[in-house]
Amino acid sequence: MTQQKPVRIVDVARAAGVSVATVSRTLSNPDVVTETTREAVFEAIRVTGYRVNRAARNLRMQRAGAVLVLVPSLGNPFFSQILAGISAGFEGSDYSVLIADTAKHDCNAILERYFLDGRIDGMISLDSRCGGEELAKLSAQGVGDRIVFACEWIEDADFASVRCDNEGGARLAIDYLHGLGHRAIAHLTGPAGNVLTHARREAMQAERRRLDLPARPEWIIRGDFSLASGHEAARQILAMEHRPTAVFCASDMGAFGLISGLVAGGLDVPRDISVIGFDDIELSEYYVPALTTIRQDRRRIGETAAELLRAQLEGAAGTAARSRRQIGVELMIRQSTGPA
Repeated sequence: MTQQKPVRIVDVARAAGVSVATVSRTLSNPDVVTETTREAVFEAIRVTGYRVNRAARNLRMQRAGAVLVLVPSLGNPFFSQILAGISAGFEGSDYSVLIADTAKHDCNAILERYFLDGRIDGMISLDSRCGGEELAKLSAQGVGDRIVFACEWIEDADFASVRCDNEGGARLAIDYLHGLGHRAIAHLTGPAGNVLTHARREAMQAERRRLDLPARPEWIIRGDFSLASGHEAARQILAMEHRPTAVFCASDMGAFGLISGLVAGGLDVPRDISVIGFDDIELSEYYVPALTTIRQDRRRIGETAAELLRAQLEGAAGTAARSRRQIGVELMIRQSTGPA
Protein backbone atom coordinates (compact mmCIF):
# COMPACT_ATOMS: atom_id res chain seq x y z
CA MET A 1 0.00 0.00 0.00
CA THR A 2 1.25 3.46 -0.85
CA GLN A 3 1.10 6.15 1.80
CA GLN A 4 -1.18 9.02 0.83
CA LYS A 5 0.52 12.44 0.84
CA PRO A 6 -0.90 14.86 3.42
CA VAL A 7 -3.14 17.61 2.09
CA ARG A 8 -1.43 21.01 2.18
CA ILE A 9 -2.91 24.49 2.38
CA VAL A 10 -1.82 25.04 -1.23
CA ASP A 11 -4.08 22.14 -2.25
CA VAL A 12 -7.03 23.84 -0.55
CA ALA A 13 -6.22 27.13 -2.30
CA ARG A 14 -6.06 25.38 -5.68
CA ALA A 15 -9.39 23.59 -5.06
CA ALA A 16 -11.09 26.82 -3.93
CA GLY A 17 -9.59 28.91 -6.72
CA VAL A 18 -8.08 31.44 -4.32
CA SER A 19 -4.63 32.30 -3.02
CA VAL A 20 -2.90 30.61 -0.09
CA ALA A 21 -3.06 33.93 1.78
CA THR A 22 -6.86 34.00 1.35
CA VAL A 23 -7.19 30.49 2.77
CA SER A 24 -5.02 31.50 5.72
CA ARG A 25 -7.11 34.63 6.34
CA THR A 26 -10.33 32.62 6.13
CA LEU A 27 -9.11 30.13 8.73
CA SER A 28 -7.75 32.72 11.16
CA ASN A 29 -10.42 35.40 10.76
CA PRO A 30 -13.35 34.32 8.54
CA ASP A 31 -15.24 37.60 9.01
CA VAL A 32 -12.71 39.54 6.91
CA VAL A 33 -13.50 37.64 3.68
CA THR A 34 -16.71 37.60 1.66
CA GLU A 35 -19.35 34.96 2.21
CA THR A 36 -18.70 33.54 -1.28
CA THR A 37 -14.98 33.15 -0.55
CA ARG A 38 -15.69 31.69 2.87
CA GLU A 39 -18.03 29.04 1.41
CA ALA A 40 -15.54 28.18 -1.33
CA VAL A 41 -12.67 27.71 1.13
CA PHE A 42 -14.66 25.60 3.60
CA GLU A 43 -16.03 23.45 0.78
CA ALA A 44 -12.47 22.93 -0.49
CA ILE A 45 -11.39 21.93 3.01
CA ARG A 46 -14.24 19.40 3.16
CA VAL A 47 -13.46 17.94 -0.26
CA THR A 48 -9.70 17.72 0.22
CA GLY A 49 -9.85 16.55 3.84
CA TYR A 50 -7.41 19.25 4.93
CA ARG A 51 -6.71 19.44 8.67
CA VAL A 52 -5.32 22.55 10.33
CA ASN A 53 -1.98 22.00 12.06
CA ARG A 54 -3.00 23.65 15.30
CA ALA A 55 0.41 23.24 16.93
CA ALA A 56 2.12 25.13 14.13
CA ARG A 57 -0.66 27.71 14.06
CA ASN A 58 -0.41 28.35 17.79
CA LEU A 59 3.38 28.65 17.51
CA ARG A 60 3.01 31.15 14.69
CA MET A 61 0.47 33.19 16.68
CA GLN A 62 2.59 32.91 19.88
CA ARG A 63 -0.04 31.23 21.99
CA ALA A 64 -0.38 27.89 23.77
CA GLY A 65 -3.90 27.01 22.60
CA ALA A 66 -4.96 25.82 26.06
CA VAL A 67 -6.66 27.07 29.24
CA LEU A 68 -6.27 25.63 32.73
CA VAL A 69 -9.05 24.98 35.28
CA LEU A 70 -8.04 24.71 38.95
CA VAL A 71 -10.40 22.44 40.92
CA PRO A 72 -10.24 22.02 44.75
CA SER A 73 -11.19 18.33 44.55
CA LEU A 74 -12.05 16.32 41.46
CA GLY A 75 -13.68 13.73 43.72
CA ASN A 76 -16.38 16.19 44.82
CA PRO A 77 -19.53 15.82 42.65
CA PHE A 78 -20.28 19.53 43.14
CA PHE A 79 -17.76 20.46 40.44
CA SER A 80 -19.05 18.14 37.69
CA GLN A 81 -21.62 20.53 36.21
CA ILE A 82 -19.28 23.52 36.46
CA LEU A 83 -16.64 21.63 34.47
CA ALA A 84 -19.31 20.58 31.95
CA GLY A 85 -20.28 24.24 31.54
CA ILE A 86 -16.66 25.32 31.04
CA SER A 87 -16.13 22.58 28.48
CA ALA A 88 -19.27 23.61 26.61
CA GLY A 89 -18.15 27.24 26.70
CA PHE A 90 -14.94 26.42 24.84
CA GLU A 91 -16.54 24.16 22.24
CA GLY A 92 -15.79 25.38 18.74
CA SER A 93 -12.82 27.43 19.92
CA ASP A 94 -9.11 26.89 19.32
CA TYR A 95 -8.48 26.20 23.02
CA SER A 96 -8.12 22.88 24.81
CA VAL A 97 -9.26 22.69 28.45
CA LEU A 98 -6.77 21.28 30.99
CA ILE A 99 -7.71 20.43 34.59
CA ALA A 100 -5.53 20.45 37.72
CA ASP A 101 -6.63 19.15 41.13
CA THR A 102 -5.39 21.59 43.77
CA ALA A 103 -6.04 19.05 46.53
CA LYS A 104 -3.15 16.96 45.22
CA HIS A 105 -0.73 19.59 43.90
CA ASP A 106 0.76 22.84 45.21
CA CYS A 107 -1.04 25.81 43.65
CA ASN A 108 2.05 27.95 43.20
CA ALA A 109 3.84 25.08 41.50
CA ILE A 110 0.88 24.56 39.15
CA LEU A 111 0.79 28.22 38.16
CA GLU A 112 4.53 28.38 37.66
CA ARG A 113 4.57 25.19 35.60
CA TYR A 114 1.63 26.12 33.37
CA PHE A 115 1.07 29.88 33.27
CA LEU A 116 4.51 31.36 33.85
CA ASP A 117 6.10 28.78 31.53
CA GLY A 118 3.70 29.74 28.74
CA ARG A 119 1.89 26.37 28.52
CA ILE A 120 -1.55 28.00 28.85
CA ASP A 121 -3.15 31.23 27.63
CA GLY A 122 -5.63 31.71 30.48
CA MET A 123 -7.05 30.16 33.63
CA ILE A 124 -10.33 29.59 35.47
CA SER A 125 -9.92 28.96 39.19
CA LEU A 126 -12.59 27.31 41.36
CA ASP A 127 -10.33 27.58 44.42
CA SER A 128 -10.00 30.91 46.28
CA ARG A 129 -7.15 29.54 48.43
CA CYS A 130 -4.93 28.99 45.45
CA GLY A 131 -1.83 30.79 44.30
CA GLY A 132 -1.69 34.09 46.19
CA GLU A 133 2.05 34.54 45.62
CA GLU A 134 2.06 33.46 41.98
CA LEU A 135 -1.19 35.30 41.18
CA ALA A 136 0.47 38.50 42.39
CA LYS A 137 3.31 37.85 39.95
CA LEU A 138 0.87 37.27 37.12
CA SER A 139 -1.01 40.50 37.89
CA ALA A 140 2.28 42.41 37.96
CA GLN A 141 3.05 40.99 34.50
CA GLY A 142 -0.24 42.35 33.17
CA VAL A 143 -2.04 39.05 32.53
CA GLY A 144 -4.62 39.38 35.29
CA ASP A 145 -7.35 39.82 32.68
CA ARG A 146 -6.71 36.23 31.60
CA ILE A 147 -7.72 34.84 34.99
CA VAL A 148 -11.35 34.21 35.98
CA PHE A 149 -12.64 32.91 39.30
CA ALA A 150 -15.79 30.77 39.34
CA CYS A 151 -17.93 30.00 42.44
CA GLU A 152 -15.19 31.22 44.75
CA TRP A 153 -13.21 34.45 44.54
CA ILE A 154 -10.45 36.36 46.30
CA GLU A 155 -11.65 39.32 48.33
CA ASP A 156 -10.12 42.66 47.34
CA ALA A 157 -8.39 41.09 44.33
CA ASP A 158 -8.94 42.54 40.87
CA PHE A 159 -9.91 39.40 38.94
CA ALA A 160 -13.02 38.66 36.93
CA SER A 161 -15.41 36.35 38.79
CA VAL A 162 -18.68 34.43 38.46
CA ARG A 163 -20.58 33.42 41.57
CA CYS A 164 -24.07 32.54 42.75
CA ASP A 165 -26.09 34.79 45.06
CA ASN A 166 -24.73 33.23 48.25
CA GLU A 167 -26.25 35.84 50.55
CA GLY A 168 -29.66 35.61 48.88
CA GLY A 169 -29.57 31.83 49.13
CA ALA A 170 -28.85 31.92 52.86
CA ARG A 171 -31.73 34.34 53.41
CA LEU A 172 -34.06 32.09 51.37
CA ALA A 173 -33.16 29.12 53.57
CA ILE A 174 -33.74 30.92 56.87
CA ASP A 175 -36.97 32.55 55.67
CA TYR A 176 -38.34 29.21 54.51
CA LEU A 177 -37.55 27.51 57.83
CA HIS A 178 -39.03 30.46 59.70
CA GLY A 179 -42.20 30.14 57.61
CA LEU A 180 -42.48 26.50 58.72
CA GLY A 181 -42.52 27.66 62.33
CA HIS A 182 -38.86 27.01 63.19
CA ARG A 183 -37.27 29.39 65.66
CA ALA A 184 -34.27 27.37 66.89
CA ILE A 185 -32.19 27.21 63.69
CA ALA A 186 -28.60 25.96 63.67
CA HIS A 187 -26.01 26.39 60.91
CA LEU A 188 -23.39 23.92 59.67
CA THR A 189 -20.67 26.05 58.10
CA GLY A 190 -18.08 25.43 55.44
CA PRO A 191 -14.31 25.41 56.12
CA ALA A 192 -12.75 28.29 58.07
CA GLY A 193 -11.35 31.04 55.88
CA ASN A 194 -13.41 30.13 52.82
CA VAL A 195 -15.24 33.00 51.07
CA LEU A 196 -18.41 30.91 50.64
CA THR A 197 -18.38 30.00 54.33
CA HIS A 198 -18.18 33.66 55.29
CA ALA A 199 -20.83 34.89 52.82
CA ARG A 200 -23.41 32.26 53.75
CA ARG A 201 -22.80 32.42 57.51
CA GLU A 202 -22.94 36.22 57.70
CA ALA A 203 -26.14 36.39 55.62
CA MET A 204 -27.71 33.63 57.73
CA GLN A 205 -26.90 35.44 60.97
CA ALA A 206 -28.16 38.77 59.63
CA GLU A 207 -31.46 37.21 58.60
CA ARG A 208 -31.79 35.47 61.95
CA ARG A 209 -31.33 38.83 63.67
CA ARG A 210 -33.84 40.49 61.36
CA LEU A 211 -36.43 37.86 62.28
CA ASP A 212 -35.51 38.14 65.98
CA LEU A 213 -34.70 34.44 66.19
CA PRO A 214 -32.85 33.03 69.21
CA ALA A 215 -29.14 32.29 68.78
CA ARG A 216 -26.89 30.06 70.84
CA PRO A 217 -23.10 29.75 70.24
CA GLU A 218 -23.31 25.98 69.90
CA TRP A 219 -25.79 26.34 67.04
CA ILE A 220 -22.97 27.53 64.77
CA ILE A 221 -21.24 24.24 63.98
CA ARG A 222 -17.98 24.25 62.05
CA GLY A 223 -17.87 21.99 58.98
CA ASP A 224 -15.87 21.74 55.78
CA PHE A 225 -18.41 20.90 53.03
CA SER A 226 -17.79 17.16 53.56
CA LEU A 227 -19.90 14.14 54.52
CA ALA A 228 -17.65 13.51 57.52
CA SER A 229 -18.13 17.01 58.92
CA GLY A 230 -21.90 16.61 58.60
CA HIS A 231 -21.76 13.33 60.48
CA GLU A 232 -19.69 14.96 63.23
CA ALA A 233 -22.20 17.83 63.41
CA ALA A 234 -24.96 15.29 64.05
CA ARG A 235 -22.99 13.90 67.00
CA GLN A 236 -22.70 17.40 68.45
CA ILE A 237 -26.42 18.13 67.98
CA LEU A 238 -27.43 14.83 69.59
CA ALA A 239 -25.37 15.79 72.66
CA MET A 240 -26.90 19.29 73.01
CA GLU A 241 -29.15 20.16 75.92
CA HIS A 242 -30.99 22.71 73.77
CA ARG A 243 -31.32 21.09 70.36
CA PRO A 244 -32.27 23.13 67.30
CA THR A 245 -35.39 22.15 65.40
CA ALA A 246 -33.78 22.87 62.02
CA VAL A 247 -30.30 23.09 60.49
CA PHE A 248 -29.22 25.16 57.50
CA CYS A 249 -26.13 23.51 55.98
CA ALA A 250 -23.65 25.44 53.84
CA SER A 251 -23.42 22.50 51.40
CA ASP A 252 -25.42 19.48 50.28
CA MET A 253 -22.57 17.10 51.14
CA GLY A 254 -22.57 18.36 54.72
CA ALA A 255 -26.37 17.97 54.82
CA PHE A 256 -26.15 14.33 53.66
CA GLY A 257 -23.64 13.51 56.40
CA LEU A 258 -25.77 15.34 58.97
CA ILE A 259 -28.96 13.45 58.07
CA SER A 260 -27.13 10.13 58.16
CA GLY A 261 -25.75 10.88 61.62
CA LEU A 262 -29.06 12.14 62.99
CA VAL A 263 -30.95 9.09 61.75
CA ALA A 264 -28.27 6.78 63.18
CA GLY A 265 -28.75 8.60 66.50
CA GLY A 266 -32.46 7.85 66.55
CA LEU A 267 -33.95 11.08 65.18
CA ASP A 268 -36.39 11.33 62.31
CA VAL A 269 -35.78 13.86 59.50
CA PRO A 270 -37.89 15.97 59.16
CA ARG A 271 -40.29 15.01 61.97
CA ASP A 272 -37.76 15.65 64.77
CA ILE A 273 -35.44 18.04 62.96
CA SER A 274 -35.47 19.68 59.51
CA VAL A 275 -32.38 19.92 57.31
CA ILE A 276 -31.79 22.21 54.34
CA GLY A 277 -28.68 22.25 52.14
CA PHE A 278 -27.01 24.48 49.58
CA ASP A 279 -25.97 23.59 45.96
CA ASP A 280 -28.58 21.10 44.67
CA ILE A 281 -26.10 18.53 43.39
CA GLU A 282 -27.57 15.59 41.48
CA LEU A 283 -27.87 13.31 44.52
CA SER A 284 -30.06 15.81 46.40
CA GLU A 285 -33.23 14.82 44.57
CA TYR A 286 -32.64 11.08 45.12
CA TYR A 287 -31.36 11.06 48.70
CA VAL A 288 -33.68 9.65 51.38
CA PRO A 289 -35.28 11.87 52.42
CA ALA A 290 -34.93 14.00 49.28
CA LEU A 291 -33.04 17.12 50.29
CA THR A 292 -34.57 20.56 50.45
CA THR A 293 -31.78 22.83 49.23
CA ILE A 294 -30.73 26.11 47.61
CA ARG A 295 -30.06 25.49 43.94
CA GLN A 296 -27.27 27.28 42.17
CA ASP A 297 -27.02 26.81 38.40
CA ARG A 298 -23.55 25.31 38.35
CA ARG A 299 -23.48 24.63 34.61
CA ARG A 300 -24.39 28.25 33.90
CA ILE A 301 -21.62 29.41 36.25
CA GLY A 302 -19.12 27.32 34.26
CA GLU A 303 -20.43 28.54 30.91
CA THR A 304 -20.32 32.19 32.05
CA ALA A 305 -16.75 31.81 33.34
CA ALA A 306 -15.72 30.32 29.99
CA GLU A 307 -17.52 33.14 28.17
CA LEU A 308 -15.61 35.80 30.14
CA LEU A 309 -12.23 34.16 29.63
CA ARG A 310 -12.83 33.33 25.99
CA ALA A 311 -13.86 36.93 25.27
CA GLN A 312 -10.59 38.17 26.72
CA LEU A 313 -8.47 35.62 24.88
CA GLU A 314 -10.18 36.35 21.57
CA GLY A 315 -10.08 40.10 22.08
CA ALA A 316 -13.83 40.67 21.85
CA ALA A 317 -14.63 44.37 21.79
CA GLY A 318 -16.51 45.85 24.72
CA THR A 319 -15.79 43.04 27.22
CA ALA A 320 -14.97 44.05 30.78
CA ALA A 321 -11.65 42.45 31.73
CA ARG A 322 -12.48 42.41 35.45
CA SER A 323 -16.21 41.71 35.14
CA ARG A 324 -18.17 40.32 38.08
CA ARG A 325 -21.25 38.23 37.35
CA GLN A 326 -23.76 36.97 39.90
CA ILE A 327 -26.10 34.07 39.08
CA GLY A 328 -29.45 33.83 40.89
CA VAL A 329 -30.43 30.95 43.17
CA GLU A 330 -33.65 28.99 43.74
CA LEU A 331 -35.23 27.20 46.72
CA MET A 332 -35.90 23.51 45.95
CA ILE A 333 -38.47 22.21 48.44
CA ARG A 334 -38.31 18.45 49.08
CA GLN A 335 -38.82 15.99 51.94
CA SER A 336 -36.03 16.85 54.42
CA THR A 337 -37.92 19.84 55.86
CA GLY A 338 -41.27 20.06 57.62
CA PRO A 339 -43.20 22.09 60.21
CA ALA A 340 -41.51 22.66 63.55
